[in-house]
Amino acid sequence: MKQPLYVSGAGAVTAAGLNARQTLAAIRASLSAFEEKILSEPFGAVQIVARIPTHYQLRQTDGQWLVNMAARAIGEALQSGTRAAGSTAILLTPPEGFRNHPAYGDIAPQSFLAAVTSATGEKFHAASRALDGGAAASIGLLERAAELMEQNGVQQVLLGGVDSFINEADLARLGRAGRLKGVDNAQGLVPGEAAAFIRLTCEPDEPARFHAAIQGVGVAREKDSVLSDRYSQGRALLSALRDAVNGSGLPEGDINFVVSNSNGERYSGWEQLIARPRFYRTRREVLPTAYPAMTIGDIGAAGGALALMLAADSLLKDYAPGPTAVCEVASETGLRAAAIVARVPRR
Repeated sequence: MKQPLYVSGAGAVTAAGLNARQTLAAIRASLSAFEEKILSEPFGAVQIVARIPTHYQLRQTDGQWLVNMAARAIGEALQSGTRAAGSTAILLTPPEGFRNHPAYGDIAPQSFLAAVTSATGEKFHAASRALDGGAAASIGLLERAAELMEQNGVQQVLLGGVDSFINEADLARLGRAGRLKGVDNAQGLVPGEAAAFIRLTCEPDEPARFHAAIQGVGVAREKDSVLSDRYSQGRALLSALRDAVNGSGLPEGDINFVVSNSNGERYSGWEQLIARPRFYRTRREVLPTAYPAMTIGDIGAAGGALALMLAADSLLKDYAPGPTAVCEVASETGLRAAAIVARVPRR
């Protein structure tokens, strides 16, 4: 990256909390938001999920539910600062198109961003965009966020995503592939739902002693995705990690911990087992790693922003094991991304 981006605020709604503060506290405390859901197909089957507790009127349709989640998280992120919505661009990652998410039966993909911004009651900068690509796409949009603030008169960017796997289409798809966690599959994912956004600025907003700065980004495409019939050899994840470190100017040995959106599937465990020893070459007794999915399940397209949010919060509130983190983020379709987040002193 040409210049660092600062994580100056955040907003979230997850099964563990209805705002960023509650969500981060639950993850930090290693709480679980898991519960059992009775499925209609196959009838009477039980599935572990991480579902947001809410009034049924907010879930009248899948599309409206995603819009409500995103609007709530965006509003919180915007209110964490004082800059106007008109000078704020939104970069949003909705559910991936290949999934045929039921939300798109209510709201066409090309109309999704407009529906979200309308629900906030604010008018955002015309440079706002929605991009398909899942959790890793959020990390890939960091470079775009920097460009917007350099060239387009944008003062800040709200970067994030919204998603839910708790719908009949995704549950059926994941069930057929044997990817759901259950009594007969310990290495499966727990379907979750969330919206998560971080507020990015080119300069720190507050005169604090330390700030959380994103200093390097790497993105690559894995040909052997979880949707294929092969296990990943970790090539794309390794490439993304190397590019992120090279872009940050920091050596690999300076990385103190990892935040990963790994969801507990055998596939992701295998990928990390192969990729990490090839990248983390400095001797460590242990490599501390945070897995938000242990608290809130797999939250799909919202996972990238949540990883950045958790890394920044741990650095600023001094519960991180060191001053430098790397976020490792994967999308179902094979996109892999990494970002270096560091605690930096006030200039």
